[in-house]
Amino acid sequence: MIQAKNRMGLIFFPAYDWAISPTHPEREERLLYTQDQLREEGIFDIDGLVEYKPDIATEEDVMRLHFCFPDVETVTTESHMISAGGAIKAARIVMEGQVDKAFALVRPPGHHAMKSVHGNRGFCNINNEAIMIEYIRDNYGVKKVAVVDTDCHHGDGSQDIYWNDPDVLYISIHQDGRTLYPGSGHVDELGGPNAAGKTINIPLPPETSDEGILYAIDEMVLPILKDFKPELIVNSAGQDNHYTDPITNMNFSAQGYAMLNEKLNPDIAVLEGGYSIQGALPYVNLGIILAMSGVDYSHVREPDYSAAALRQDPRIMDYIKKLKNTVLDAYRKPPRYEGLPPYGEFMKRKKNIFYDTDGIRETQMESILRCKECSGLFSLETYSTVCELSLGIEIPLGACPACQKEGVKQLNAAKKSGKYGTIQVIDRVKKEYYRV
Repeated sequence: MIQAKNRMGLIFFPAYDWAISPTHPEREERLLYTQDQLREEGIFDIDGLVEYKPDIATEEDVMRLHFCFPDVETVTTESHMISAGGAIKAARIVMEGQVDKAFALVRPPGHHAMKSVHGNRGFCNINNEAIMIEYIRDNYGVKKVAVVDTDCHHGDGSQDIYWNDPDVLYISIHQDGRTLYPGSGHVDELGGPNAAGKTINIPLPPETSDEGILYAIDEMVLPILKDFKPELIVNSAGQDNHYTDPITNMNFSAQGYAMLNEKLNPDIAVLEGGYSIQGALPYVNLGIILAMSGVDYSHVREPDYSAAALRQDPRIMDYIKKLKNTVLDAYRKPPRYEGLPPYGEFMKRKKNIFYDTDGIRETQMESILRCKECSGLFSLETYSTVCELSLGIEIPLGACPACQKEGVKQLNAAKKSGKYGTIQVIDRVKKEYYRV
């Protein structure tokens, strides 16, 4: 019997009853085929590799992170709650020492879901990784977390959630947003004033192959992780960089994915995108599982794999080598924000969000209190084509007394004004999450 070097937990949830449409890339078959093939490969015959059932995320788990308007129940299904619960289960078994590492193979995905949620965008309703991370921070006392997002699409939702959080390093490796949805993830997107340099984007040219992506890991991601020194590394494990994926333009292979995870050595991986149901997912997931568990993966190969066909244009590597210096400088010496208000006043950011899946348009006004003692009180006014003007108020983790007091003041003023259809409060100090 093969012995795993790392005790490994696998959580499967293929969401049998949820699909955007019968022919949509994000449908039931996406994981069912992979699940069946991995069992046929004898993955669970490996000593030290154990399957776990997912938990079901609670409303509190979602409200700890998201402002859902008008409420959690309206913007989620049971499948979304189980998918997020699968990520939570992965966290629990790692944090409680049942396993060394865990991989949540769950759907629906989540990394396009932002702080404010009105519906589905980029196939995502709620952000599984972020829900999991905030569960960990609340329950296990972990402070510094690194998220390495390897989905082909930029994780604009995860970036939005951690934009102002200096204790969560968000790194995204993706196909250049000038060539792919959602059009963001440029090098100059570096985090807000309270967390400058803690958002790192590595946009790669179309047709980048194993050579280029692994170079980015070795020369950019790993040095940044070494400097940041996270207590926990999470791989937001999208698989749509694969050369057979129907909606992207990259040339990554199953061997490349396995090598990436061996190098990155994440504590937890959570599945994101990947839509080549037969050509990629079974082989990629097998490679990731073997790499994370410390088992030889050299035999993992797609039936149609051709090194010659996937040879990378030398100009792509030239581009990535130049990108390296820009990325590292952005982390080490992030630019200073100009024109900031004085401490004790609010910074504001207006955003217009389009929910491409549901056809919803949202307008947000974000306010962050500049504070020398903590990351600052956060509030967000929002309205959309399906939701009247609403307000979210968050008292962040480690909030100072002044920010806590200001949060109560804002809540009372908002209730008195009568202008909001829904008011949601996230109080991370008191661990209270509620609507009024």
